[in-house]
Amino acid sequence: MEESLYEQRIDISTLNNAVINIRNEISKIIVGQEKMIDLLLIALLSDGHVLIEGVPGVAKTLTSKLLAKIIDTNFSRIQFTPDLMPSDVLGTSVFNPKQAEFEFKRGPIFSNIILIDEINRAPAKTQSALFEVMEERQVTIDGITHFMDFPFLVIATQNPIEQEGTYRLPEAQLDRFLFKIIIGYPTVNEEINILLNQQSISPNTLLNNVQKIVSTLQITEYRNIINEVIIDSKLVEFIAKIVNETRKNPALYLGASPRASLAILRASKANAAIMGRDFVTPEDIIEIAIPVMRHRIILTPEKEMEGISADELIKDIISKIEVPR
Repeated sequence: MEESLYEQRIDISTLNNAVINIRNEISKIIVGQEKMIDLLLIALLSDGHVLIEGVPGVAKTLTSKLLAKIIDTNFSRIQFTPDLMPSDVLGTSVFNPKQAEFEFKRGPIFSNIILIDEINRAPAKTQSALFEVMEERQVTIDGITHFMDFPFLVIATQNPIEQEGTYRLPEAQLDRFLFKIIIGYPTVNEEINILLNQQSISPNTLLNNVQKIVSTLQITEYRNIINEVIIDSKLVEFIAKIVNETRKNPALYLGASPRASLAILRASKANAAIMGRDFVTPEDIIEIAIPVMRHRIILTPEKEMEGISADELIKDIISKIEVPR
């Protein structure tokens, strides 16, 4: 069906205007990285977390701070290190002598947008402390459950090159990230624009001048709009076939779980909405499938030795499945 002939059944104009304004505000500071910014917005609107992989200095931290400023939410940053303990992240019970009882002192995870820098530097004990809070938006300490405020978005970063003093993230931890975004170096023209933009103004000064565009209440409204985005049953079947093929592919040691199917479904609806449509197309699914699944599959040792990447394998799997029209 021609998109121009399609009559919209859902009013997504307010969401579209907000996305345009956010992109414009971010572009005042961040040069390029449009795909990363769109995926971060999709994650926020899909209630999912993001793992960003890239070398130092490609604006991972700056973008996270910028997003929190624009959305009018609280922001916290946690630097993961090999000696970091779960209590350093979640919080701990502290004895109050005046009350003669223990009270819970919240850790930095209790925020709205949380940047975890170099997440793969913390050992398994600290990694496992994130399982509950990332999945269920709550923390249980001493038998008492503490709920996270809305919105709750974890943006974690890791360096793909430096491996000394790092720990491989458990598969259960990776599966809790909606996307894995891989950031490369900017082009020459982009780098020239970065230098021109920041030759006289520091990034902190630029951040202070950022305008707040959306509130937490508006995010709730946008999420409700996205839930109503239309997806044909044939496209739902297309998602299921893609994920199912990863479990049967001989090049893969581990395929994607049903959590990946749900992630593609939610994220493809959000992608359609930020692109100005109230319906999902096969292109939405194809575009979203790679960042959703690249960290959820494990190649066999033989394929890794051949130098085949997860992205290439996912593209190959999708290319062999008939695209519904």
